[in-house]
Amino acid sequence: MEKDTEQEDQALTRKDFLNLTGKSLIIGTAGSFVLNAISAGEVNAQTTKKAASPPARIPPFIQEPIVLEQWKSDVDQQSAPTPTPLPPLQRVGYAVVGLGHLALEEILPALSGCKKSRLVALVSGSPEKLKKVSQQYGIDAQNCYSYQTFDQLKTNKAVDVIYIVLPNGLHKEYVIRGAKAGKHILCEKPMANSAKECREMIAACQAAKVSLMVAYRIQFQPHNKKIKEFLQEKTFGEPKLITATNAQSTANVNHWRHKKALAGGGALPDIGLYCLNTTRFILGMEPTEVFAYEYSTPGNPLFAEVEEMISWQMRFPNGVIANCTTDYDVHESRHYRVNCKRGWLNLDKAYAYKGQKLMAARAEGKLEKQEDIGIAEINQFAAEMDHFSSCILDNKKPLTTGEEGLQDHIIMEAIYQSAREGRPVKINGVAPEPNWKGPEPKDD
Repeated sequence: MEKDTEQEDQALTRKDFLNLTGKSLIIGTAGSFVLNAISAGEVNAQTTKKAASPPARIPPFIQEPIVLEQWKSDVDQQSAPTPTPLPPLQRVGYAVVGLGHLALEEILPALSGCKKSRLVALVSGSPEKLKKVSQQYGIDAQNCYSYQTFDQLKTNKAVDVIYIVLPNGLHKEYVIRGAKAGKHILCEKPMANSAKECREMIAACQAAKVSLMVAYRIQFQPHNKKIKEFLQEKTFGEPKLITATNAQSTANVNHWRHKKALAGGGALPDIGLYCLNTTRFILGMEPTEVFAYEYSTPGNPLFAEVEEMISWQMRFPNGVIANCTTDYDVHESRHYRVNCKRGWLNLDKAYAYKGQKLMAARAEGKLEKQEDIGIAEINQFAAEMDHFSSCILDNKKPLTTGEEGLQDHIIMEAIYQSAREGRPVKINGVAPEPNWKGPEPKDD
């Protein structure tokens, strides 16, 4: 599961979410519990180096790895170069909006391990939670905000990026408010509740001259990147057929994921989106047509407003067919297989935060050779945030722009239409080729 709100034991409506708190908080920090915490005074002392948005180019820091003596033989997997982090006060400052499961379990810990990004501010509707988290991460009271004081981020010169980690139905409002505050925006997936909302968000960021990136962490995950490389180089021949599944079970009928106004839909935009976006990513092309089937168990209150299951096909210009399935009421399963002319690639735990297992097979004479391809794991959240930070520092377009998020919504709307009408639906996407993408990040 990707995101969660901060109300764990009760239903959450949009009105409840926005009215949880009304005033900014005065909180004492617990800096003694946090090593290397950066105080607000230290942050403010650096404001001559960075403007609010977009930040001025930070003075260059030589990012060359320290070369250590060789100790492994060439028959073992070699170590990556030593990390080359920027000094803390030269890193891009992030304000994280929403302190639910994803923020507390993944994003905030990942920021602690980033090379070019750091946590400088928090936004929450829960005063108690905000107090605890700010103490844990050494965030000063003046850098803690409620949803009502969110717009005051505009005057916080330590904040370069606002990371929106809210229910899908709130993305549009806070992306637009963040853009008006003059801050760059990193927004969780799915980008919004509709393609129309995506277009409004893109326009707002363009008008404010700030960068907008959608948090598609899979595009920074090394196993998925390696599969894309294999397909580009036709290592296993031409790809022909892809089967992809992302499924899990849900239990709380009052959770925002089961409220259409906040979620936009059910399994498709939440977890099925991974099958959709990852397939587009590894193939490097856009589907031209979809055909879909939708089902929800009659009488199950979990699916009174949103769908339980959607199965769909995507047809690509080169003849590849992708069969994708997502379900909200089965045991967790996340995998895909690419069948090529001379072999196949199979990725288990494909869309998970960690634990990916890549297996390949190909014919060699009368034999079929199967092999496990071991690739070192990384923190996907740290990788995507550091990529965005690099783009900000170097004034480059991010890999996963707002148009990338818009394209997925265009395709999802076609999938829903196909399921309703029982017929194939042509895709009228953003562009015939994904020319809205920025350059892919280089591996360390």
